[in-house]
Amino acid sequence: MIDDHRHRILQAAARVYTLHGWRGATTRRIAEEAGVNEVTLFRHFGSKDALLEQMMRDLAAQKDQMRLPDVPQNPERELIAWAKAHHSETCGKRPLIRQMMSDFEERPDLVPCAVEGPHSAMSQLRRYVSQLHAGGFIANAVASSEVDAAVTMFMGAVFADGMNRDVMPIMFTQPIDDTLRAYVRIFLRGLHALPEAVWPLAELQVSAPLTSSSE
Repeated sequence: MIDDHRHRILQAAARVYTLHGWRGATTRRIAEEAGVNEVTLFRHFGSKDALLEQMMRDLAAQKDQMRLPDVPQNPERELIAWAKAHHSETCGKRPLIRQMMSDFEERPDLVPCAVEGPHSAMSQLRRYVSQLHAGGFIANAVASSEVDAAVTMFMGAVFADGMNRDVMPIMFTQPIDDTLRAYVRIFLRGLHALPEAVWPLAELQVSAPLTSSSE
């Protein structure tokens, strides 16, 4: 019952916050939406700020289907599946994310809570690139600055597509599956990944360090 109350309050907080923003998401509104009294809300979270910050962290947390494999087998297929999961998650939370972004200027202290998930995703993608190199999918050394730029552009493209496809269709004329596949292929080409035809030979190659000292 305790866990159920906590879950219901967090879900209610997300719904109320999406409609009313930080100022309008009062504990009374959230408690009514969750079907509990304010005493129960405060017993679980202590304050409105703590509740909404936890709500943001939970919603930004990485889901199991949004994790790349530790050992790459098929980079294009794995990255497309990962991009689809992130895109779907972004689309599903679009109104909430927009509300959060509108509050950032007035409440910059919210930013660390809201970006824990994206930071984790970027770190995961960087590790995956390292594993691609270790597995022979990327044959030559890639400067760390180029890896960072490629990761940023790839994630930025997926996020922008998920956030804006509904309001700026002129920018996104291709079906989402085709677009995500194109993002992945551009990402891999930017990292100088080997073509699929030579993947079976990748394990026989000797890997050089991923990060080059001379950029």
